[in-house]
Amino acid sequence: MGGGLRMLARTLFDSDSLTSVGECGFSESLQTVRAEIPDVLLVDLTSVEALDAIERIMAERPTPILVLDPGVLPREEAFRALTLGALDVAERPPSPGPEYWQATARRLTMLAQVRVVRHVQGKLKRLAAHEGPEPPFPLVAIAASLGGPKAISQVLRVIPKKFPAPVAICQHISDGFTEGLAHWLATETALRVLEAAHDQQMEPGTVYIAPSGAHMLVRPEGKLALDTRPPVRGFRPSCDLLLSSASEAFGRRCIGVILTGMGRDGARGLKDIRERGGRTIAQNEETCVVYGMPREAVLIGAAEEVLPLDRIGATLREWVETC
Repeated sequence: MGGGLRMLARTLFDSDSLTSVGECGFSESLQTVRAEIPDVLLVDLTSVEALDAIERIMAERPTPILVLDPGVLPREEAFRALTLGALDVAERPPSPGPEYWQATARRLTMLAQVRVVRHVQGKLKRLAAHEGPEPPFPLVAIAASLGGPKAISQVLRVIPKKFPAPVAICQHISDGFTEGLAHWLATETALRVLEAAHDQQMEPGTVYIAPSGAHMLVRPEGKLALDTRPPVRGFRPSCDLLLSSASEAFGRRCIGVILTGMGRDGARGLKDIRERGGRTIAQNEETCVVYGMPREAVLIGAAEEVLPLDRIGATLREWVETC
């Protein structure tokens, strides 16, 4: 974050260890972090707006932050950045060379592995869990990857036709297979199953599958939006983007589920649902094909319940009645 930093740090991404998801000004930093879900942030401390941005991010979307101090502000402001939640601070010379950026790249790679928490200083400034009118119905949002189709079918198989909520699903699968997945799931459940379309109004008793090549987002009025922005952490559709948008649109009326899968996509989005008053489930290790995504959700405190696969559908039936 910070105007001109990308040009100054153009050699930072010469190695394969770091990939830039973009540059933004301080005022739009929180929106960018929500949209791109970066693993780590590099902040150039060129104005006090940088401190406000750090505080907002650490209150709403905790992310590892490395602050570069070019000496524009008094040195104590760099330490204030640390009190607001930044993990580390480093001096930035006026004309840093390749060796400086190589060291910075190593530092960013290390910080990206750190799990950060919502910062105490920013808790009082958190956005409301849900703003605007109450959603007209509850929503179930499901994330899955390797082993997911079979797990999803087992969950949906026990959900009745008159289920009072729509179900939005992000399943990592090879391009071109989501339409076939929707047709197959329709034979496995009493619910209507569709490959999602842009601007589609969701209806209870219907399952919406995120299509290949587009992020599926939930809007406050209960509509779906398809977004073709670049992949997030290698995935398009992104489970994190689906779950996070569902949490913002439906608040406490959202139920999030993370099923078997490799990696950690979806864990942060599931945590968003829980922190906005919704309810959350992670599949347990014993019934997962790969205990990757659910494990990450459990480790960061995103899962209210950790359940075997054969109990998830029944729990959704119970929860949706009081959601």
